[in-house]
Amino acid sequence: MTALNGLLRAGAAVRLPTAATRWISSLASSGGDARQGMPGRRDPESRNVQWVFLGSPGVGKGTYASRLSQLLGVPHIATGDLVREELASSGPLAQQLADIVNQGKLVSDEIIINLLSKRLENGEANGESGFILDGFPRTIRQAEILEGVTDIDLVVNLKLREDVLLAKCLGRRICGQCGKNFNVASINVKGENGRPGIFMAPLPPPAQCISKLVTRADDTEQVVKERLRIYHETSQPVEEFYRSRGKLLEFDLPGGIPESWPKLLEVLNLDDHDDKQSAAA
Repeated sequence: MTALNGLLRAGAAVRLPTAATRWISSLASSGGDARQGMPGRRDPESRNVQWVFLGSPGVGKGTYASRLSQLLGVPHIATGDLVREELASSGPLAQQLADIVNQGKLVSDEIIINLLSKRLENGEANGESGFILDGFPRTIRQAEILEGVTDIDLVVNLKLREDVLLAKCLGRRICGQCGKNFNVASINVKGENGRPGIFMAPLPPPAQCISKLVTRADDTEQVVKERLRIYHETSQPVEEFYRSRGKLLEFDLPGGIPESWPKLLEVLNLDDHDDKQSAAA
């Protein structure tokens, strides 16, 4: 609790919303150990996290949401994965989704919420009592519908300056054989006009993938800029929706995973025991 309280007293740029403060207070009442408050590591009668991760395309929502889901012992749920899973199944929506995708149309809010509700119900039936949603809701209407489906404790909005986001997206590569994602961009932006510098090391492929790397067809500068413009237009009402409810945490990424992960854990008052064990070894 000391590090977080220090941030709040100092009026730091990253501020915890009301919902997160209540969550942290509940941890303090259990002895001040954040690990005691995590799903799978505490009394099953206690409350588990139900979080949303927002952020621009390419910011790394999936990466940080996935890491936190492993740390907290809750599932990482991305609505894009739900659509792909339904398409690959013989479920009731599979054919309807196939028709929508084949026609190049957007999947409706109703279908997305249907898939998400079914996933949450199945998870609860299987003993899951928390989750981290990745990239949903994307619009104010989706946020309103989601509010009627489940309670959201905290919304983490990952932020990164646009020139860095553009460089990250243009550096993305996929191995045409194994399907894994890599990034060849080496970002080292110097701080200026009061803005801090940002360093992000590339995520290079292993030798066997180098000759098989391909670039996504939509990862061009023009397409990425338009994608970011549309995202910012639609995201502002969603951010305000959760800000007005005291649930929005805006987190400016200071760099790549090595720089950002420890700071994100500090703001959330979490301790990555596994990372410390690895460092000690």
